[in-house]
Amino acid sequence: MTQSDSARENRQLIVRQLGLTDYEPVWHAMQAFTNSRQQDTPDEIWLLSHRPVFTQGQAGKAEHLLAPGQIPVIQIDRGGQVTYHGPGQLVVYLLVDVRRAGIGVRELVSIIEQAIVDTLGCVKIAAQPKAGAPGVYVGDAKIASLGLRIRRGCSYHGMSLNIAMDLEPFNRINPCGYQGLQVTQVIELAPENNAATLMESMEKLVLQNLILQLGPYSWIDVRQEL
Repeated sequence: MTQSDSARENRQLIVRQLGLTDYEPVWHAMQAFTNSRQQDTPDEIWLLSHRPVFTQGQAGKAEHLLAPGQIPVIQIDRGGQVTYHGPGQLVVYLLVDVRRAGIGVRELVSIIEQAIVDTLGCVKIAAQPKAGAPGVYVGDAKIASLGLRIRRGCSYHGMSLNIAMDLEPFNRINPCGYQGLQVTQVIELAPENNAATLMESMEKLVLQNLILQLGPYSWIDVRQEL
């Protein structure tokens, strides 16, 4: 067994369930974690929701911000254009040593998309990715967005899945830079689910499917804080 094979087999994972948070402190914590991690630092997955915020990616253009109003706009260091985060949307940040895992950026995107598709399938929603437009769609409506940054061979940022939220702020932007792009959410497509418990159940399913796609991990620890 080579050293790289051993590293892959002994990968460890810390899961952080952070609840409802402001955007900027978590973003800066991701940057700090990525900058300081070492060769043997466990990967981490952070699950949370954000208070209302528009985030503008590195390629973001001002014309895609139509009428943000009182919702703050933050220019950040992920790829892609503008998107919205708010309560009732599950955000998952993947802090993965992709070099150690032996996967490339495109493969990581595919892994995340497949985990979302599999999760939605568990609640009988047929979804699919689209070539050239990262994310997951139900028909022509977007239900999940992706945006990543790779630094020092490691990923941060991740994905967001609309579950049971106020979708109105998406009307104030061209989501992901696409004029007229429709967005949807789980509660509208599977209304028989209980909105009060849907967020928790979807979080569990997303985490399970991401670990299945990313693994194997030899050790997993779940924590409630940064």
